[in-house]
Amino acid sequence: AYEISTLLEFRRVLFRSRALRLVEIYPDKFTDDFETNKHLVSEFTDVDNNRMRNWIAGYITRYKQRRTD
Repeated sequence: AYEISTLLEFRRVLFRSRALRLVEIYPDKFTDDFETNKHLVSEFTDVDNNRMRNWIAGYITRYKQRRTD
């Protein structure tokens, strides 16, 4: 169980750092709209897994919502 939780934490940190890096590189492109961000993540990365793309887009969406509120 410890190994699984460590792997999940590693994946969460990896996705979060990737998402924040995208926002840093393209600050004016991403918005607080999930659908828009989903397409942008596909365009700006080589992520071919839909679940991973959606997770990154969702994190960026929540990040942008927090930044504007």
